[in-house]
Amino acid sequence: MRATLLFALVIALAGSCAAQGQGDAIPYRTMVPVSIDGRPYKLELSVHKPAGAGPFPTLVFNHGSTGYGTDPSRFTRSVENHSIAAFFVSLGWVVVFPARRGRGGSEGEYDEGFSVPRFLGYSCIPSLSLAGEQRALKDIGAVWEAVSAFPFVDPRRMVIGGQSRGGALSVAFAGTHASTVKGVINFVGGWLGSPCPTAASVNDHVFRAGAAYPGQSLWLYASGDRYYSLAQSSSAHQSFLAAGGRASFHSYEISSPYGHDLHRRPDLWGKDVLKYLRTLHGGG
Repeated sequence: MRATLLFALVIALAGSCAAQGQGDAIPYRTMVPVSIDGRPYKLELSVHKPAGAGPFPTLVFNHGSTGYGTDPSRFTRSVENHSIAAFFVSLGWVVVFPARRGRGGSEGEYDEGFSVPRFLGYSCIPSLSLAGEQRALKDIGAVWEAVSAFPFVDPRRMVIGGQSRGGALSVAFAGTHASTVKGVINFVGGWLGSPCPTAASVNDHVFRAGAAYPGQSLWLYASGDRYYSLAQSSSAHQSFLAAGGRASFHSYEISSPYGHDLHRRPDLWGKDVLKYLRTLHGGG
């Protein structure tokens, strides 16, 4: 009963904040200087935090792709999500939405696995696609280091998460950063969508890179997802477990084609996220 009341309160707070267009006391955007492959860049962060000095537990939430990669006007759009921000800030968490190179207002070229020629969008060829995934992981590593040094962030309580490509990247990143990643939340994650004939093998490859993470991760998926079907995603989860990973898999019913927007539905996943955070030391 107490857990149910807590969940209802969190959803009410998050819904109220989202409806008002704010999920926190002090949201802002900033450009953070980082070094990637020995070169300086400034990457854009959207930061949502509770009032106060902290330090707070922090979620670094990574964005997905731009559909099929064929519309450059989408590259510079904002990558933040107010539903995620409102939910976590209502629990006393900081939420940081980083924009990788060439996305949002970040410097550099957006180059995460494009075809040759580039105007054809994202490539299904594994060598090209996975080179883009490795590039994205470098960006996340640079951001992770920068965010951990923020005075209001508790570096001992940092969780990584993301949606779509950002979810898969979060799982993979944790596999090589176990000492600093407190938890992993994967919303409808994958690297290549189902239209690609190589999607299953490429996605399995990306996820298996995270199997070395010793902690439990949380995987959240939905029906009605035009990029990642429940059958494909469940298979990727089984492959991850077979490689030694630890993850709980939850699925929710959403009518097509809105399943890929699961991250906007805390009324569905809120209870499972709250339960997961309670398993982490210093969770929500």
